[in-house]
Amino acid sequence: MARNSYLFTSESVSEGHPDKVCDRISDAVVDAYLSGNPESRVACETLATTNRVVIAGEVRGPESITRDHVVDLARQAIKDIGYEQEGFHWEKAEVEVLLHAQSADIAQGVDSAGNKDEGAGDQGIMFGYACRETPELMPAPIYYSHRILQQLSEARRAKQGDAAKLGPDAKSQVTVRYEGGKPVEATSIVLSTQHLDENLSSSDVRAIVEPYIRSALPQGWINEQTEWHVNPTGKFVIGGPDGDTGLTGRKIIVDTYGGAAPHGGGAFSGKDPTKVDRSAAYAARYLAKNVVAAKLADRCTIQLAYAIGVSKPLSIYVDTYGTGTCDEAQLETLLGEVMDLSPRGIRQHLQLNRPIYARTAAYGHFGRAPEADGGFSWERTDLADTLASQLG
Repeated sequence: MARNSYLFTSESVSEGHPDKVCDRISDAVVDAYLSGNPESRVACETLATTNRVVIAGEVRGPESITRDHVVDLARQAIKDIGYEQEGFHWEKAEVEVLLHAQSADIAQGVDSAGNKDEGAGDQGIMFGYACRETPELMPAPIYYSHRILQQLSEARRAKQGDAAKLGPDAKSQVTVRYEGGKPVEATSIVLSTQHLDENLSSSDVRAIVEPYIRSALPQGWINEQTEWHVNPTGKFVIGGPDGDTGLTGRKIIVDTYGGAAPHGGGAFSGKDPTKVDRSAAYAARYLAKNVVAAKLADRCTIQLAYAIGVSKPLSIYVDTYGTGTCDEAQLETLLGEVMDLSPRGIRQHLQLNRPIYARTAAYGHFGRAPEADGGFSWERTDLADTLASQLG
């Protein structure tokens, strides 16, 4: 029996977190290759530490994207995030590029040839999830953790009052109390943010960030019993890759559902959309969101499984946690009919072969509004009417 009363916690990290700096750089490389050739192949990893960035991986795409171009992409990403500090500076950091050609062995399994359709770029399992806890059909703890940091980032970039004293590196964490299976209040809030003025105390920082936190959460969620932990270790001046080494792909739970749903284990950033780690996870979220939007369930998890070089998914699994209005086996069959879940079919349906990925690198890949140029296309609910008419 499902629990109705409990606490659940999720965290988020800002675009200046060391791992997110690396995700941003890796996705900037993906965007550059897709801009030059929509059929490019990219698997790019970034490491960042004190005034040093290392970019490595496998690529296949236009020769116009040179080493110098990639170095400039990295510097521009770091500059946009806001790092102009002694230990990590967009202009002074050493950037090493170690990209090389994609493995021919992998390419022959993935590429289409003759009667063979394009295969998955790797084996693996991918999950999508949606629920009714927020208008965006996301779990409340991760959604509001992201929202806190997004509002602080916007204020910092706009230099709004004392928010200009904050640095790019930040983490948030929200614990939500559920009653009757629904989120009702925040029992604790944790916020650690870098600050440029080393004389600021934890209480000074709280005075700066509290108005943004309160505006990010639903009215009434913060009360006298809410526990606050703002910069609980004290001074936080040394931040970003100068304070902690960053790597691409280390924040996969932050990127998805904050632990409220399963995760297949694969990271997204730095990968072109032939990699099902990324594209099939987007497709699974898209389908799960449309199931909930169609009112076929209040909660829905979808799993897709693939084998390298094989175009069709090995399995489609649906779990509606007892909230569904239709048979889950029927739903599994219908989802495979309304969307071609081969790697090529996913890319075409969601129009993924476009430079839309750098913007996904922070504040989650899900729960974002679809954009006019195709960004976050997997957040559309354009299949809801079809699903409802078939099974509603």
